[in-house]
Amino acid sequence: MREDELARTRPTFTQSPAPAPAPASAPVGTAAAARAHARAVAEAGRDAWTGPAHETDMIDLMLVVSELVTNALRHGGGLAGFEAVSVPDGIRLAVRDHSDGIPSGVRGPAPPPAGRAAGGYGWPLVLRLAREIEIESEPTGGKTIRAFVPIRPADRSA
Repeated sequence: MREDELARTRPTFTQSPAPAPAPASAPVGTAAAARAHARAVAEAGRDAWTGPAHETDMIDLMLVVSELVTNALRHGGGLAGFEAVSVPDGIRLAVRDHSDGIPSGVRGPAPPPAGRAAGGYGWPLVLRLAREIEIESEPTGGKTIRAFVPIRPADRSA
């Protein structure tokens, strides 16, 4: 990965100064439900002008959603909220959990696990596929991980 790509993918960590209203959460409790919701949001956000989404980008979106939600369920004390919002050039995700723990590799790209080392490929995958990753500590406990996944229009010439 080139240095300019690394700079775009390094997540930031912020401490919330005061409670803010919680974003509307999708009624999801599993990674599969979160993927279905994110796909529906992405497809609904497309129109006749933008056309269908590039399938590779949709696969990237599904991977990022799966990893963030699975990490919240396995390591974050459970999923406390999920949001997917369509914007003109992609999808903005917010995944909230109950843990104050910050994923390893937040201060830079996490290397893939070696042998039987603890951890997995999920967080490095999120760092590689998503942009504008932010981790926000919630005043009432837990954290929200926000990420942007770019979605290009499908190639209409094919």
